[in-house]
Amino acid sequence: MTWFLDADTMEQKAGFLSDKRKFWLGSCDKFSLRGWKSHLYNHYFGSKKVRETWWRKLLILWVVGWFLVSLWIFWVMNSQGIKKRRETLASMCDERARMLQDQFNVSMNHLQALAILISTFYHSKEPSAIDQMTFARYAERTAFERPLTSGVAYAVKVLHSEREEFERNQGWTIKRMDSTEQSTACKDDSAPEAQEVSPVEEEYAPVIFAQDAYKHVISLDMLSGKEDCENILRARESEKGVLTAPFPLLKSKRLGVILTYAVYKRELPSNASPLERIQAAIGYLGGIFDIEALVDKLLHQLACKQSIMVNVYDTTKPNKPIRMYGSNMMGSGIYHCSTLHFGDPFRNHEMQCRFKYKPLLPWLAITTSIGALVIALLIGYIFHATVNRIAKVEDDYREMMELKKCAEAADVAKSQFLATVSHEIRTPMNGVLGMLQMLMDTELDITQQDYVRIAQESGKALVSLINEVLDQAKIESGKLELEAVRFDLRAVLDDVLSLFYGKSQEKQIELAVYVSDQVPEFLVGDSGRIRQIMTNLMGNSIKFTEKGHIYVTVHLVEEVMNSLEVESEAQSVSTLSGFPVAEKRHSWESFKIFNQDLPVTELSLLSTYPDLINLIISVEDTGVGIPREAQSRVFTPFMQVGPSISRIHGGTGIGLSISKCLVGLMKGEIGFVSEPQIGSTFTFTAVLMRACSNSNEYKSSEFQGMTALVIDHRPASAKVTRYHLQRLGIHAELASDLNQVLSRITDGTLMVNMVLVDKETWLKDAKLWPHVISKLSKDDQTNIPKLFLLANPSSSPKSSPTGSAEHFSTIITKPLRASLLQVSLRRAMGGGDRDNFQKGGVPHLSLCSLLHGKQILVVDDNTVNLRVAAGALKKYGADVTCTESGKKAIIMLKPPHEFDACFMDIQMPEMDGFEATKRIREMESDLNDRIKHGEVPLEASGNVLHWHTPILAMTADVIQATHDECLRCGMDGYVSKPFEGEQLYREAARFFKNEKNRIEELKICMA
Repeated sequence: MTWFLDADTMEQKAGFLSDKRKFWLGSCDKFSLRGWKSHLYNHYFGSKKVRETWWRKLLILWVVGWFLVSLWIFWVMNSQGIKKRRETLASMCDERARMLQDQFNVSMNHLQALAILISTFYHSKEPSAIDQMTFARYAERTAFERPLTSGVAYAVKVLHSEREEFERNQGWTIKRMDSTEQSTACKDDSAPEAQEVSPVEEEYAPVIFAQDAYKHVISLDMLSGKEDCENILRARESEKGVLTAPFPLLKSKRLGVILTYAVYKRELPSNASPLERIQAAIGYLGGIFDIEALVDKLLHQLACKQSIMVNVYDTTKPNKPIRMYGSNMMGSGIYHCSTLHFGDPFRNHEMQCRFKYKPLLPWLAITTSIGALVIALLIGYIFHATVNRIAKVEDDYREMMELKKCAEAADVAKSQFLATVSHEIRTPMNGVLGMLQMLMDTELDITQQDYVRIAQESGKALVSLINEVLDQAKIESGKLELEAVRFDLRAVLDDVLSLFYGKSQEKQIELAVYVSDQVPEFLVGDSGRIRQIMTNLMGNSIKFTEKGHIYVTVHLVEEVMNSLEVESEAQSVSTLSGFPVAEKRHSWESFKIFNQDLPVTELSLLSTYPDLINLIISVEDTGVGIPREAQSRVFTPFMQVGPSISRIHGGTGIGLSISKCLVGLMKGEIGFVSEPQIGSTFTFTAVLMRACSNSNEYKSSEFQGMTALVIDHRPASAKVTRYHLQRLGIHAELASDLNQVLSRITDGTLMVNMVLVDKETWLKDAKLWPHVISKLSKDDQTNIPKLFLLANPSSSPKSSPTGSAEHFSTIITKPLRASLLQVSLRRAMGGGDRDNFQKGGVPHLSLCSLLHGKQILVVDDNTVNLRVAAGALKKYGADVTCTESGKKAIIMLKPPHEFDACFMDIQMPEMDGFEATKRIREMESDLNDRIKHGEVPLEASGNVLHWHTPILAMTADVIQATHDECLRCGMDGYVSKPFEGEQLYREAARFFKNEKNRIEELKICMA
């Protein structure tokens, strides 16, 4: 009641806070983009009136908008066409400019080579190896290498002091070039005598060599012309070719240019100054280029000459460009300019290109824009016809989203409620079960013990129900995780079998487990979850089975896929109890790993990682079966087959749902086959890891080498008996009746140590048993095999012939388990009644040896829980000290102290267990550092080199997040409430054994 009152108060507070939160969230939504969309939809687009008026306006806007879009498409495509035409013109113009420039550069290179030739053979030879005739003949014969030059000439540098001697040697006087007419000799055929004698100057540049077509320029002073003088001066200063302005050439009257190169008397360094170049200059070589002929030749080489018009300009003066090639009539439209580089940085040239013809109409842009407009009109028509349907779908969608949000909120609230309630119930249940266990340890009469035992079973059933509900909450919140520990699957199945032993005896149902020899002895996985799955499946089978058997089989998936020895008992004669069963193979037909049409990813994964194994586990029963109309909802949480099921058999209906989720986490699948009034078979697969064998593990060898004969008329039952005998190291032979072994008994060739006979088989051949027993008695008494009778729960003791039963050493009641069989065989073989604790049990003496004399501190704010924990620990000989708060625990555990361990509750007022553990670890760490640096003597620290007190968490909160937080804050273990002897032993053994090993190592180090 207190919890519900507190919950009501919290609900009122939460309601007050939620009102404020809703106000702020509503304000945020109103001003957010989503809020504006919702507002517009609800006020402008959600009513019927709006659908009739606004949608019509929207359609008109659609048509107008797409008309504008079609115009935009036409403009874009037309612009792309113009852009492509412009790019084509630019490519063609750049290509022509590049070819013109390349051919001009070839001629320039030949002129430069001719200048080097003159420098070498005229100026460097004494006497000179070149004269006018030689130069003219060489220029004529190499003219093909300079196709763009109409002539070449060479002028030598003559100083005024050298003029008289130079004229005497040459036989002519230096003539003056008319400054108003550039290259007069190039313009007419007047004789050299008609030219005026050059006036007195400091320096002269008379032409001494010329091509035959230009012999009339010999003796002319090139420095007397204005532009020629500028070119010569720039050429010898720059050591590069220099161009003149365009001028009309002789005869052809076409425009051309003169390229001038300076000739030096020696090779100059690259960093020579202009003065050094002027002083080193000894002559000047000039070449005349016919630009119009060069461009015409270039355009004739191209196939598309007529598609564009080309003009070449000298743009040295941008405001007055000189047209070197082309006509004045230019086509309309776009044009492109390409820059030309003829080697003279002083003069600028460019090529302008235009298309001759106008472009065609852009039919592609026209048809595309019209087509887009037509499609838009059709879409608008369809949109207008379906707008009402869209509005309805939007309304349905909004309603669905609201319902989805409500469902998600309800699901979260349910999961939180289940987790909270389970925690709140487990805390008092810890006190209830603990006090009942302490009450059982007192002196009670038989009636009182029966009452306490019933109360304990009821409490454990409630805890089991809480665990299932909590598992369901974990599944829905996605927080369920699996462990990976080493375990023995066969021992786990024996424990599950022992759990249902009492109910099977009450109902006279036969239980049996068979594990294939190919399944490894030890595996790595979550044994607790496998135990939970098997408990759910076998619990359902026990609940709905009134006669027959429940049979558990475990194989490898490869065995089933390769059709190895796997049971397929479809006929009643070959089943475990003789009752018909559902065909097992149908339970895994839908598994993906058995579907040959799909890629077998699991098998490829197993072949890649050989340590992984895939198990297939089946639980077969002969119960009432599942109605066909209810089979589709078997794995649905909280669903029962019928309304009367929970009333008759009990249960919550979430066991199979949890099992399916756990199987999925193990990378497996689960399925079933069920036939009404025949039975059901549930099968699941699980991917586990093969565990490494431990050579230190003790294996009993008392029965190694023995041979047993199993007589059972049912092959499945005989196979189960042989499986358990082989686990003890006993070789087993099978026989279906006495007639198969009677001859061996008569001949005395039966060499076995024991004979195990099924009770039903014994009853069938009861008349033969006196003869068999008498035959065995005649033999040597030391070699008489021991006889064991295997009794089923359904066998009636009244039907046993007393005359023969006295010859049996022991009557073993099924279900068979390795521990029970070992004790029975040892007792019959004379080995005594020594206790044989299996892995599932809790050795009382071992736990006492671990906890005896240990000083343990228990911290819990609940007085009942303190008494329960203290009573459980004192039962095993521990000295327990109790405290009710974390602050007192910090004081008591401040090192040095005498406590060996601490059990601490997590949820406590003032200071919880997490914070208290952190403070304790900080104190221990500080002291350890001081001991390590020698600041604290060993005697003052209690003769302990390293302080670390084991701290175990005690709480009813069993979610994974709490476990992770325990480890994060420094705790060593975790005990959930209510805890039992097995859980206490497992945690205590883990850190007390480690502590013992650590003490021995410290002793060795100190020694």
